[in-house]
Formats: sequence, structure tokens, C-alpha cells
Amino acid sequence: GAFQKKGHSARVLSPEEAEKLAKDQVLVSEFKQLKLEKEAQKNWDLFYKRNSTNFFKDRHWTTREFQELKACREFADQKLTILEAGCGVGNCLFPLLEEDKNIFAYACDFSPRAVEYVKKNALYSTERCKVFQCDLTKDDLLDNIPADSVDVVTLIFVLSAIHPDKMHLVLRNIYKVLKPGKCVLFRDYGLYDHAMLRFKSGSKLGENFYVRQDGTRSYFFTEEFLSQLFKTEGYEQVVNEYVQRETVNRKEDLRVPRVFLQSKFQKP
Repeated sequence: GAFQKKGHSARVLSPEEAEKLAKDQVLVSEFKQLKLEKEAQKNWDLFYKRNSTNFFKDRHWTTREFQELKACREFADQKLTILEAGCGVGNCLFPLLEEDKNIFAYACDFSPRAVEYVKKNALYSTERCKVFQCDLTKDDLLDNIPADSVDVVTLIFVLSAIHPDKMHLVLRNIYKVLKPGKCVLFRDYGLYDHAMLRFKSGSKLGENFYVRQDGTRSYFFTEEFLSQLFKTEGYEQVVNEYVQRETVNRKEDLRVPRVFLQSKFQKP
């Protein structure tokens, strides 16, 4: 069982959780931080080498959560062009292409290995999608996608893996290919999510920014930070709210607080 609520207030920590986070102030050394930044692509590539296509479940919840994929059509069978920025091995992409025959998808990922997995998928068809390797912080999307041509961009659990100082570069890059009046659909880790509270000391890179044991990194968003990030790059906010879920494991009597940020920002 699980319950879910949406809203603008951040999760309230228990006294034990607050104490744990307050104690954990030592940051990873600057030398190691630079190394992690330099080896970010290698670390994600190794992640996909270890887990192949088995790590993430197919995300069949996307169209349920993001009704906009249907709502942004002006008529029922209108062909939509989408960009999945940070597609991983296609867990979001392929369910979407299966469910909706009138979508053409561009999809890109930082990891060359992830892109190869997508191309080897039985559902991959060059008539329905174009997949390419891309570092969204520095490779120009216009090399692969015409300007102002995309109806919807999905940015799902992607921005959190990027250094906070470089996140604006991703939004600037996406802005160029999005049609005016169209939206970026965003979902990612929110402040005080269970994953944030599980980091051991010695994992902290900066405020709300941590490194996992495998060298991949994760940022946990506040509503204010995300709003400011998008608005600075010229987007207008449509929706921006926390989704709080409590996942209950009855067998082990565990209650796990999950916090995500789910948002929609429009290019004017």
C-alpha cells in the first residue's frame, strides 16, 4: 500500500532525521569532486554495464501522471514530436511509443552504452524515434533536432544527476528545440526523499547534493530552487509541486517516505 499527496510544503523531518542531516556537514574534498565531474560519463556508463536494462522498471505511469501528453494535442490523432532528454535504456520511451502510435520521439543520453541498449531494443524503429548520445550541458541539441520543433520535452530523473552549477545549461539547450507555447514535463527527487536520508557521512558534495558509492551523483530539489532555475532561462511556471508518497512494506513493517518534485514549465 502507499498514499500520495501533492502540495507546496516540503516534508517535515522527524527529530532523528533532522539531527542526522545537521551532523552531516563534511563535504567530499575538492579534488574528489573535480574527479567525479570529469568521470561522470564513465560512471554512468559503468552503471549501465553493471545493470544492463534491468535496473529501472518500465515507466508505464508516465501518461497517467502527465496527462499533458494527451492534452497538448489540438485534435485526437495529431502527431506529436517529443524529446526525452536523458532517456537511459528507454524505460520511459518504449512504453510511450507502444501506448501512442502518433508520437515521434527524439531521445538522448549521456551514456553511449545506454544509447546502444535503446538501439538494440526490439521496439526501436528509426521511423518512430531518433536516439543519439549527448551531454546536455555542452552538446548542442540543434545538431540533431530542428529549432522550435518539439511539442513536449520530458526531463524525468535526469537533472538530479547533473552538477547544480550546470543545470541551467541543460534548460537553455532544451529551450532552443521546444516550440513556443509548449512544455517541459519534469519529475525528479525532492528534498528529504528517503534516498537523501540514507546517504552515509562522507557522501555530501554540497547543499542537497550527494554521491552514491558507484560515483553517480544525486541532487534533491526544493520547489523554490527549481522554479528559479527555469524562470532564469526564460520559462514560465505552469505547475511545480511536491509529490509525497509513503510506501508501506507490511511484511517488514517499514514506512518509506518518498518525495518527488513534479512540474511543468512552458516556453512563452
